[in-house]
Amino acid sequence: MRDPFQNPFPSDSARRAIWEMLVSRDIDAFLAADWSMVEDDFVEEGFIGIDGRKEVNPDKWRLAFPSLSAYREEWLRQARDFAGQSFAEDPRTAIFTTTTLEDIEIEGETALVRKKFDGGITKADGTRDVLQWQTLYYCRRHQGRWKISGFTGYLPNPMG
Repeated sequence: MRDPFQNPFPSDSARRAIWEMLVSRDIDAFLAADWSMVEDDFVEEGFIGIDGRKEVNPDKWRLAFPSLSAYREEWLRQARDFAGQSFAEDPRTAIFTTTTLEDIEIEGETALVRKKFDGGITKADGTRDVLQWQTLYYCRRHQGRWKISGFTGYLPNPMG
């Protein structure tokens, strides 16, 4: 069984850095509702985010984030909403356990990263929030480190 807190790329510096950015740092920043923890992980110029709306059909996907600022506002809204909820389990452990990022394709200075969520988190009232989607991140080396230049997210998991 995998350790959800363990970076699966201990000897690959590029993949290790990408995993840290998209799993560890992203989860911790989201739980703290603190954009400043991740703001340097993005390439602002040309950033684009597609919301797949958990739909298999690309005709239903939307250009929800035509800029990094549009994405930042939605990210903060979701993080603040999450922070206002009560859970019956540790949210950090639940999110790490739900998250899998083991497939990173790198070609030169560009990477395609597949991050998947498959599980859920139990709320204090006993209901369960299902976390089941996936995101394709487009990353590139920018100013000496790996950063996110865009994504196609909120895709069904599995796609079929």
